[in-house]
Amino acid sequence: MPSAGQPLSQLYSAHHSWLTAWLRRRLGCSHNAADLAQDTFMRLLVADRAARLPSHLQEPRHFLVTVAKRVMVDHLRRRAIEQAYLQALALQPPAEEVSPETRLLMVETLLALDAMLDGLGHKTKQAFLLSQLEGLGYSEIAKRLGVSVSSVTKYMAKATEHCLLFALDAQV
Repeated sequence: MPSAGQPLSQLYSAHHSWLTAWLRRRLGCSHNAADLAQDTFMRLLVADRAARLPSHLQEPRHFLVTVAKRVMVDHLRRRAIEQAYLQALALQPPAEEVSPETRLLMVETLLALDAMLDGLGHKTKQAFLLSQLEGLGYSEIAKRLGVSVSSVTKYMAKATEHCLLFALDAQV
């Protein structure tokens, strides 16, 4: 996309309004469509600066749709996490209310945790969360998941390795 074939600015000029219209048809909201179109091009800008984009696109609209779908998934995941957090927060007694800044920090932390655990299998993720969030031991996790303790041990090793690799990638 960048230099050789089609600079990002040309891609933006040529396809931004088309992408916004495509998103509007799917979302039914022009404001969300405009936001997600911008987020799509921001993601491409970041990838372009990291030299992770192809130098030429034969099907630019297909490429944009693929990236936009990923942005939509991330947006929906973020909204689901925020809603779950706000619902849990609403169940708290009034004396335990938190500031908007703390709420934002908590949502950002939950999103980071979700991103870190993305890609783990369901049981591996469940075992890790039961251990870390509920403080359960391996035998209790095994009972809850209906697996052996050795399976839980393998799940935890895999989750720990996955989290460490995620943390290392984040530092680079």
